[in-house]
Amino acid sequence: MLPNRGSEHRNARNAVIAGFLGWTLDAFDFFLLVMTMEAVARDFHQPIPAIALTLTASLATRPVGALLFGMMADRFGRRLPLMLVLIFYSAMEVLSGLAPTYVWFFAFRLLYGIGMGGEWGVGASLTMESVPERWRGFVSGLLQEGYAFGYLLAAVAYFTVFPRWGWRPMFFLGGVPALLSLFVFSQVQESESWKQSQSDWKTYRRAFASNFKLFLYLVLLMACMNSISHGTQDLFPTFLRLQRHFTVHQTALVTIVAMLGAMAGGMWFGSFSERRGRRRAMVTAVILAGLLTTVWVAMPTMALAAGGAFAMQFMVQGAWGVVPAHINELSPDELRGFFPGFAYQMGVLCASGVAYAQSVLAEHYGYLPALAGSMTALLALAAVVIGLGPERKGIRFGKGSGMAVKASSS
Repeated sequence: MLPNRGSEHRNARNAVIAGFLGWTLDAFDFFLLVMTMEAVARDFHQPIPAIALTLTASLATRPVGALLFGMMADRFGRRLPLMLVLIFYSAMEVLSGLAPTYVWFFAFRLLYGIGMGGEWGVGASLTMESVPERWRGFVSGLLQEGYAFGYLLAAVAYFTVFPRWGWRPMFFLGGVPALLSLFVFSQVQESESWKQSQSDWKTYRRAFASNFKLFLYLVLLMACMNSISHGTQDLFPTFLRLQRHFTVHQTALVTIVAMLGAMAGGMWFGSFSERRGRRRAMVTAVILAGLLTTVWVAMPTMALAAGGAFAMQFMVQGAWGVVPAHINELSPDELRGFFPGFAYQMGVLCASGVAYAQSVLAEHYGYLPALAGSMTALLALAAVVIGLGPERKGIRFGKGSGMAVKASSS
């Protein structure tokens, strides 16, 4: 992917690998529960909304991880916090598989959310700071679609492991990300941009205060983006199982096809954003997703459902593929370990009730109107918020790039 021209390019390649795999395995751990909600609910003698609430719990604690690990990344560098967060969320995933009761399971999902929230900001800042400016669009799409690849792997595990051994052994696989910390330790160097931008706490606080309005905008942006992502993904397998009456294998296959669409869309729109601008790429993808909403949920057969899911995720995750580059470019150098990740996870917190709200609506009105109605409204809102925001495509990271952000046309 990146030309092998000495240690700088080798480190850029390794940083991309670490960032991609870290987010892949993080998403894999999260979506294991999405795939197995029905079984977990049955095992703990709980209704599905109670298990959906544990998804909300994980999403709600992500800002805590982004705050703790992000500030650590700005103070001590990106590598150490990334290694620690990989080990932490792996441990919480394994413990989730061992949980004896619903209360314990809920507690471990709360703690898991802290680890999940810490990974993205640190991994994305390390990756975006390590690659050349001209690669940011494509690498942004590749990095973010580690999330889709993690969902795909969770679907594969659901297809192969779940029918034979049930849901608990699937969570034991969540211990694998801890091994990635060894790769980060041995193969990834510290970000040069971080070395150039270290500051004392007084300067750090002043940088955040002077960019507080930008921070609020990024929280709103990420609330919209997380709403459309979780709104099209978290309850979709349950919809296929309970309303379409698909088998475990059919549900897994549709999900795999959807995630192939997500990965293709993320990389395509990420590259497109390098040519035509970040906002334009995101708005285009979101509007097209809105036009596909009815197709996405109305397809009655497995083949048609897979096609609708592929198209929807191509667009939704296509918009998401631009996010790592876009919000890291908008973030001040002094705050890049903390600022984009914390804004992202505060947006997650604002959107954390989407799956729960959809599950409650589905219990009263059915899954099809609950999913279609909520997503039509949320996609329209996302298009407006993205289109009205600022952009700094191609900004140079490091000293001298400036801190203030002004809107630019794409």
